[in-house]
Amino acid sequence: MSFIGNVLWVILGGLIIFIQYLIGSIVLFATIVGIPFGLQTLKMASLALLPFGREVVTTERAGGCLQIILNVIWILVCGISIAITHLLLAALLAITIIGIPFAIQHLKLAGLGLAPFGKDIRSI
Repeated sequence: MSFIGNVLWVILGGLIIFIQYLIGSIVLFATIVGIPFGLQTLKMASLALLPFGREVVTTERAGGCLQIILNVIWILVCGISIAITHLLLAALLAITIIGIPFAIQHLKLAGLGLAPFGKDIRSI
């Protein structure tokens, strides 16, 4: 099921989201200060490309001082807009029964997009 879901996801817009995160990551890697944030956008890009069969888990280092500071900076700079975008896409997709699995994946991306530091992506 996850293979079919991932194929449909890529065809129906997942590739566009992946490319956007990838471009954002390349831009962030252009500065030394942006490298930690670029790594997080790479994490989101990998989940945006193939979200089915994967989950976002909070690690034990998530409560660290540096993770909290970086998440606060992330939320203020771009986290809220990323989360709102994925929430709007989830609401639009949830209108139809066929779109509900894709809406769930956008909710997963919204959670990761809001505060990515201290979270990992694992296969189910």
